[in-house]
Amino acid sequence: MEKMRYFKVLDKDNRSCNGGNTAPVWSLPTQNADGSWTPGEWMPEAKGTLELCVNGYHLTDSKHLLDWLNATIYEAEPSEEMIAGDDKIVCRSVRLLKKMPWDDRIARLFACDCAERVLPLYEKDYPDDKRPRHAIEVARLFADGKATQEELAAARDAARDAARDAAWDAARAAARAAEWKWQTKRLMWYLEKG
Repeated sequence: MEKMRYFKVLDKDNRSCNGGNTAPVWSLPTQNADGSWTPGEWMPEAKGTLELCVNGYHLTDSKHLLDWLNATIYEAEPSEEMIAGDDKIVCRSVRLLKKMPWDDRIARLFACDCAERVLPLYEKDYPDDKRPRHAIEVARLFADGKATQEELAAARDAARDAARDAAWDAARAAARAAEWKWQTKRLMWYLEKG
């Protein structure tokens, strides 16, 4: 059986960012010259009763990592004493094992992959509207330093307009359907009343 992997997500300053009332200074892992990692020190043990969202060190697994994304991601090792929740665990202590390769470029490329995956749904209804596809292409170019901030902003604005246009189309269609349903009911009311 494969060992469960856990992750700690921190903000750009390597501080906890998803709640909690303390901001520990995390003992960060260091990357060695050969590319391997030396783990950070074990964090001081949490005192008192472990409780999700209240007391202890919180980690998530790969299945729920998307829900917690922020600036930095570390693979982490929890202490043996832990409580599991739906999308996280809380443990008595933890150490960070290695920093995961997550930065603005990778986050942007990941967002492009996600957008590209649902693009066929949009293009099915709007086959001639290339604004979303163009925005994804420009975002990929920007991630690799081949597009400017201005080009990215223009593509983003065009894609936002496309989404707004599609939302208005959907809202109008829903309003027409609701109105049609009301008119049909009203017609039946008149027909039954004679």
